[in-house]
Amino acid sequence: MNTFVQEIEEHLKTRLIPFWESLKDQKYGGYYGWLGYDLKLDKEYEKGCILNSRILWFFSSAYELLKEKNLKEDADHAYEFLKNYCIDREYGGVFWSVTYDGKPKDTTKHTYNQAFAIYALSSYYNATGCKDALDIARGLQLIIEEKMTDEYGYLEAFTRDFRPESNEKLSENGVLAEKTMNTLLHVFEAYTEFYRVTKDPFTGERLRFMMDLFADKVYNRELKRQEVFFDRTWNSLIDLYSYGHDIETSWLMDRGLEVLADPAYTEKLAPITEEIAEAIYEKAYVNHSLMNEAEKGVDDTTRVWWIQAETVVGFINAWQKKPGEKKFLQAAEDVWEYIRKYLVDPREGSEWFWCVEADGTPIHKPIVEPWKCPYHNGRMCMEVIRRMSDAS
Repeated sequence: MNTFVQEIEEHLKTRLIPFWESLKDQKYGGYYGWLGYDLKLDKEYEKGCILNSRILWFFSSAYELLKEKNLKEDADHAYEFLKNYCIDREYGGVFWSVTYDGKPKDTTKHTYNQAFAIYALSSYYNATGCKDALDIARGLQLIIEEKMTDEYGYLEAFTRDFRPESNEKLSENGVLAEKTMNTLLHVFEAYTEFYRVTKDPFTGERLRFMMDLFADKVYNRELKRQEVFFDRTWNSLIDLYSYGHDIETSWLMDRGLEVLADPAYTEKLAPITEEIAEAIYEKAYVNHSLMNEAEKGVDDTTRVWWIQAETVVGFINAWQKKPGEKKFLQAAEDVWEYIRKYLVDPREGSEWFWCVEADGTPIHKPIVEPWKCPYHNGRMCMEVIRRMSDAS
């Protein structure tokens, strides 16, 4: 166990942090938005605001954990770019993307994107005490609640001036969803972090509202999985089992329960998160790693970077809830070995491959792009360090 934690801490300090620091754009601000599989950096590629928010979260959280001065400087750099370029000064809210030099590019306002900014700004405030960041987060929450919500929950995609538009950005597998489990999960995650640093009563009530949605609308009790894509009133649109989102939800929901500390909701949700983790272990944990998803019962055996990272955390979380279930700890260590062997790119100047085939062969996708970020694998490292330090 000690070797496991030491390896992950070393990976965070010697691989992930230096890699993302190397992408700092000293001329135009923020961090470069594209590094191809060939390791060619495109300094003029657009800068995704989700990517920038996730980098802000990463460096803020790393600074909070490690207390190294350079990490605060890295977080400050990301914060200044988000504040000055990613936020729409005319209509409010966060753009989907901006150009390399900070001009609005894709002006879609997506609830998912607002949520990640709230998540990052809350962590930045917690790490640095910057009250302006917290004020921006409050403003974004107000936009979500006033402009991006209906009586059934959170809507998804909007034009720059908040007129509803179709949700291609968070829809996949041939369906166009009005609501998604993914967006709901990350609003929940963002509000959990905002509540952690503010204890704001309204945010607490919205966390309860979302927990009820997960338990009553999203979770399929018969199949012990979450449904993924929905119409406006939470009718499922497709037979899809998203293994990665399920294992991620199992621990993010438990984190929300811990932060909220409401016994009634712990009693309601904790058994569900246990069922989800157990089902994932039984169905998707194959050959030392987690498969991607199953559509209509057919498994996609691609091994995706973020899913393996979330699996390590999810299995450790399941073990911590039931320390007698050593299989979850052993599985977490097993998946980490898989990550080291197949997903960490051995080439100098790289990070993790996006995904590999079932036999471990890398698939030629970018190392950095608007979705490929240090949030999942960086968070895995920090969660393991914190959790295993507490356990010892």
